[in-house]
Amino acid sequence: MSRRDLTDKDKLAWAAVSRTVKPLSGRRAAPAGTPRAQDESKLLSPPKLRNRPLPAPQNRQNERSVRRGKQAISATFDLHGHTKESAFQLLPRVLRLEQAKGSQCVIVITGKGKHGEGVLRRGFLHWLELPEARALISGFAPAHAKHGGGGAWYVFLRRR
Repeated sequence: MSRRDLTDKDKLAWAAVSRTVKPLSGRRAAPAGTPRAQDESKLLSPPKLRNRPLPAPQNRQNERSVRRGKQAISATFDLHGHTKESAFQLLPRVLRLEQAKGSQCVIVITGKGKHGEGVLRRGFLHWLELPEARALISGFAPAHAKHGGGGAWYVFLRRR
């Protein structure tokens, strides 16, 4: 459906109606003048397209077996105290080493950060989506409370 322009008759009718409108009690009327617009830089910038790989699959069966204690956790890698850069240089090395040992599950502790969205946690989830990580892992899942809860992740490694 296309948008049509208002006729002069419609404009006069709207002007008459808009003069009769009063603000709700306890609220001030908006000042007359130009309407508020969004930040012009946002309006003029082209839309950003997200060109991201598909996320690694979450492995529910392995997650259940780890939570029940039927699958061993081979190693724990704690990212606390690391910068984002150092953490993500070490993480692939640790996962490759564990994969070479034949490990199937590693716990990676990112910490929660402020309001549940820390730099390491967010970066870790982004790293899991990259092809480099997808070549190493078969899946991932949030850790159970006894293994670190919201600040930790089970990472399931592919078999060599």
